[in-house]
Parts: sequence; structure tokens; C-alpha cells
Amino acid sequence: MKKLGFGLMRLPLLKGSEEIDVKQVNEMVDLFIKRGFTYFDTAYMYMNYKSECIAKECLVNRYPRDSFTIASKLPTMQLKKVEDMERIFNEQLNKVGVNYFDYYLLHNLNTNTLVTANKLDAFSFVLKKQKEGKIKHLGFSFHDKADLLEEILSKHPEFELVQLQINYLDWDSPAIQSRLCYEVARKYNKKVIVMEPVKGGNLVNLPENVDILFHKFNKEASNASWAIRFAASLEGIMVVLSGMSTLEQLNDNTSYMENFVPLNKEEKEIINRAQMLLTSNKEIGCTSCKYCVEGCPKHIPIPNYFALYNEAIKSEDNWHQRMYYNNLAKTNGKASDCIKCRKCERNCPQHLPITDLLVKVKEKLEEQK
Repeated sequence: MKKLGFGLMRLPLLKGSEEIDVKQVNEMVDLFIKRGFTYFDTAYMYMNYKSECIAKECLVNRYPRDSFTIASKLPTMQLKKVEDMERIFNEQLNKVGVNYFDYYLLHNLNTNTLVTANKLDAFSFVLKKQKEGKIKHLGFSFHDKADLLEEILSKHPEFELVQLQINYLDWDSPAIQSRLCYEVARKYNKKVIVMEPVKGGNLVNLPENVDILFHKFNKEASNASWAIRFAASLEGIMVVLSGMSTLEQLNDNTSYMENFVPLNKEEKEIINRAQMLLTSNKEIGCTSCKYCVEGCPKHIPIPNYFALYNEAIKSEDNWHQRMYYNNLAKTNGKASDCIKCRKCERNCPQHLPITDLLVKVKEKLEEQK
């Protein structure tokens, strides 16, 4: 299997709409398969709960079942009672239009969701579905510290693979612990699926000094190629997921992953220099996954505000960002509306101190009285 996977998490939208651009997704799927790639990744919540339906419409209904593999996930953060697992799993099979999942993962295991997974015995549930032939390969996606990952893997040897956030910026991060988690997965001989290789676009839209560094070495290589090849070059990586939003992005990603060449020594040194430059920037490392938004009692569009903040701190004149902020605040909660319940922080895969960061957003973008 080629090492690039199509993450159906950030699909293209019709201009001025929240509707998915099905025509463009069809073109993206066609090119992806034409170039020999087969791995598609979706989840219950992706694209406002529409991603699995799009997988059916654009992939399952248009291609033979044996021409692709598809992964989905059990949303541990939404489980309340045992019956929820059967209901959601059957709903997912129906939405995707398949009789079985090639890969099925417990979604977003961390300190909090592991309590739910253990209480409802989600591990036994997915193992039962595998014995029924409705799941081919079992795994879980993980957003927490390496010692917790080791605890899970030691207790559940039946899981074949782990989906981890791995990118060159988070590689030595004390919060994300990409390298440490990767080393634990390798210790237990688990296949690794990489998510967030470009960190939600943060490693594509780079500061000028990093952009120059990459293009001076290779003016033809995209910024995304450096990030995706970094992850794919690690030993034991089964597939690197890219949440591609346009046909252009897919064309770029597949161009260098169709006949993948690992990073050489000089390229690795360039990556190390880029990492040092990036860690000196004081921006908010939000990937816009939107896990923080669901359940916010004040309906604060946190990723949108963080994106505006990141742009504002780069500019001496941030009136443009203030305008967009005020427009959003007309129909959503403001940063200053935060009541510090910290539900968002418990859901954040990046472990960001969101309530503290919202104070910075308020100071930068709200009118001071």
C-alpha cells in the first residue's frame, strides 16, 4: 500500500456555503485512485457529521469494494451508554455503505475518553465486531502522553495499529510528545498511522524565514512535501494521512508520494533548522479540528478566533482581523464570553491552554473599553 492516505476531514466547500463540493471531491477521489493510492480515512463527526456520507457518495458508490480500503472511528467522546456503541457503529456502516470497515479505530483516546472506553468496555465491543467480520483491522487514535499510550498498549495487545499526531514541529514537543509516542508504538511493534503531518496547514503557510529556507534548497518542492515526507520517512509508518481540501493539494501530495523517496541526510538537517525557527514564533498551534467547539456553552468559534489572532500578531495594522472578528462575534460568542469551564481544553488534542489563549484574543481583537 502506498504511504499516503486521503483524510476526509477538511473537504472542499462550495463558495460561500457550508455545503461540500461533491464534484471536486469526485475529481480528487478519481485522481487519488488513478495514481495508485487506496487508503481513505473518515470519522463519525468529520465535516459536521457528513464525511461518512460523502465517502459513500464519492467513493463506495463509484468504485469496486476491493479497489480501496476505508477507515472510520468510534467517537469515544460522544458515548454515554453501552447501547450507543451498537447504534453508532450500525449507523456508520449504513452511512458509508459498506458491510465492513477495513480499519476501525477508537477515536481520540486520552486521559478523559479512556475512562469512558473502560467503563463501557469499548475495547470488547470492537473486538466482537472484528470477530463478526465487520472490522478487518483494529486500532485507536491517540492524543495524550507517551506513558498513557504504553499503559493502553500493554493492556490491549489485540490492537494492531495506532494513529498518532506526528510532524516535525511537534516531534520534540513536551505537550504533544510525537517522538515519545512513536517510540512507544514501535516498542510494541504496532503499525503507525500518521495524522496531522502538516499540523492543520500550519506547516504549509509558513513564516517567511522558513519558507525561504525550504525553497532555497529546493524551489520545486512544496512546503507540504517537506512535512509529509518527514513523517513517511520514519520506520514502521503504514500510511500518512493528509486532509486535502482542494484538487491542487491532492495533485501536489500524490506527485511526490506516488514514488516516495525518504528524506536524505541533508534534507533532515534542513527540517531541523526549520523546526528551530518555528519554535521561536509565539503563535497559537491550533489545527482547527474543532473538537473544542462542540459543547461550548457560549458557542465561541475558538479555531476561527485563533486563526485571526495568528494573523493579527504578524501585522502592525490588524484592523482587517478585527473586522472579521466583529463579524463573527455578531452571531457567535466573543472570546470575552468564556466562563472558563475548560470543557474545550479537555477535548483539545493539542493540549492548548484555550481559556488563557482566549484572553489574548480578547486583548488583541476586541475593542477595549
